[in-house]
Amino acid sequence: MDYKDLANLIFPEAKEIAYYEEKYPRRNLKEGAIVTRFAPSPTGVMHVGGLYQALIAKKIANQTEGVFFLRIEDTDQKREVENGVSGIVTSLKDFAIEPHEGMSSETEEIGNYGPYKQSQRKEIYQAYAKYMIEQGKAYPCFCTPEDGEQIRAKQEAAKIRPGYYGVWAKCRNHTVEEMAERIKKGESYIIRFKSPGREDKKIKHKDVIKGNVEFPENDQDIVIIKADGLPTYHFAHAVDDHLMGTTHVIRGDEWLSSVPLHLQLFYELGFKAPKYAHIAPIMKNDKGNKRKLSKRKDPEAAASYYEEVGIPAEAVKEYLFNIANSTFENWRRANPDKSMEEFELQLNKMSVSGALFDMVKLLDVGKTVISKYTAEKVYEEAYNWAEKHEEELANLLRNKEYALKVFGIERGNKKPRKDIAKWSDVKENIEYMYDEAFDKKEQEYPYQVIKEKEEVQKILSLYIERYYDENDDKQTWFNKIKELAGEMGYAKEVKEFKANPEKYKAHVGDVSTVLRVALTARTNTPDMYEIMQVLGKERIIKRFEKAKQFFS
Repeated sequence: MDYKDLANLIFPEAKEIAYYEEKYPRRNLKEGAIVTRFAPSPTGVMHVGGLYQALIAKKIANQTEGVFFLRIEDTDQKREVENGVSGIVTSLKDFAIEPHEGMSSETEEIGNYGPYKQSQRKEIYQAYAKYMIEQGKAYPCFCTPEDGEQIRAKQEAAKIRPGYYGVWAKCRNHTVEEMAERIKKGESYIIRFKSPGREDKKIKHKDVIKGNVEFPENDQDIVIIKADGLPTYHFAHAVDDHLMGTTHVIRGDEWLSSVPLHLQLFYELGFKAPKYAHIAPIMKNDKGNKRKLSKRKDPEAAASYYEEVGIPAEAVKEYLFNIANSTFENWRRANPDKSMEEFELQLNKMSVSGALFDMVKLLDVGKTVISKYTAEKVYEEAYNWAEKHEEELANLLRNKEYALKVFGIERGNKKPRKDIAKWSDVKENIEYMYDEAFDKKEQEYPYQVIKEKEEVQKILSLYIERYYDENDDKQTWFNKIKELAGEMGYAKEVKEFKANPEKYKAHVGDVSTVLRVALTARTNTPDMYEIMQVLGKERIIKRFEKAKQFFS
């Protein structure tokens, strides 16, 4: 009996690997085109780090007119959660990182290199495992979990490396006949890779991000097919990346130590290995210490968090590009109106140690992104978010015509308003424009330099009686506020006041603040002229009267 007979005994139905090599031909892409993949497990909430990997993988593929595909690695079915695949698909869609091929829902897929779910590729892995057994590069292992525990205990007692290798690989040197006999008796088994490596030898490898790295060779006889007939991650990814034509594996650097094993598997299977690019994790500053963003501790670690608080997907992606390449910020400054797709991402310029996640910076990016939106787009995005998350805001926004006027204030000019970083900011930033919200609140009026009752009341009364005309253009409107200031003993120009402060009670800016606070109960708002144009004369008078009563 030889290895071929043993392979047939174990996998009698498995096809020859030539069948799959023909079924999945090399991709017909232009020279230099990169094929990347995002290959998550459907085991829970999508982490922002996964989103980061997918964003980079798709960008690199797009830059070279290559392919980005979504493969679901669900061979560990005990950890799988219900609707895990659709959660992944939805997260990618929410951030416009849809794959060119791969899973498109819990059960549907697009592309010619599927199935894109590993649990549906069982026969493929078994064909390649059979091939490995035929070559004498894999073997059945009959060790029980108890045997494994005993081996580990002995290794710990002897203070040597744990694992199934060398003299500890109990089933490695059984004869073909012994193995066949035990299989025929009905003993349960798994399939292990017969590693040709030696731990005292080194391998040198050039990672696209990390640069040159050196490791001991792999000498572990890892499991490649489990007792349920499904493969382990290590074996499945090698078979899949070969058949699906992956040129670059972009993944988290927790997998860096697996490189010796993975390269060895590719070599022993007779495949050309892809290039590996190991991304450093996104870090967080925690009381002066750097640590990985944690789903357990940090709400922002979940990709779903950004939709929940209303940070636009576009802003999150902009920020992630910022983390990915330090050159992005300068590029964006030089190209404020270009699509981020035009930025050329370079893997070899990514951080080796991991960038710090900065929520303040992200919200700043959010403000810039939203400032460039039209009033129509701000309305649609804010209203859609409010419908799901904030009923009071949704009710305010039901009158679309009026809401568009509110969102149109200080928008579309050279220096647009930047007061909204996320959709959950909107209510706080616009509710003063709605009488039902403004009147409901017991307002505090934060008058500043001018705060005496008689002075405030006189400014408000005089302005309506003599100076306000809703048909005035902006310059005329402001000139009239200057006239009002002059009439009441305030400097018409700030510089006049600064030159002779003892000559004036205050200046025109302080008078403007009285009007602003009376109108909005705020000291800081977008352009007051535009606010007054939206409110109209009747509502302005009503608000001034309410402000006067504040003193009584």
